[in-house]
Amino acid sequence: MSQLPPDPVVALTPDPLTPDRDVTHSHFQAGDTVVVLKGVAGGELWGDAMRVVAPSWHLPTDEDGWRLRDATGGQQSYVTAHPRYLVHLSRRCPDCLIHLRAMEDALLPKYPGDDALIDCGWYTTTAVGQLVHVADVRAGR
Repeated sequence: MSQLPPDPVVALTPDPLTPDRDVTHSHFQAGDTVVVLKGVAGGELWGDAMRVVAPSWHLPTDEDGWRLRDATGGQQSYVTAHPRYLVHLSRRCPDCLIHLRAMEDALLPKYPGDDALIDCGWYTTTAVGQLVHVADVRAGR
């Protein structure tokens, strides 16, 4: 019997890179497996792994986004996200590897050897299933 992961400890931590990341919609394709980085666990970055399904307008940023499917289900199996939130898991992409390494350099020293599941508090999901980074939240949405 598998054990459920512990509830994350929310530790509001500024995201130094994702809000300024310049990645285009065409960087990802339907069928790609991606991760939305959310924090640190056991000395490594962690996040939600999802599959890119189809193009979808991302209302919170008024830009092209992607419809994502979380194969494990959860409270919401499908969300729409902006491409800058995503990092490839299904292939060794130079841009994503650079972003991943930079996030590791910025975050891992803040939580050295911490075995807790740390949620840095960067994302929320709107009532219409849009994944939104705190830097992209606009008044009234």
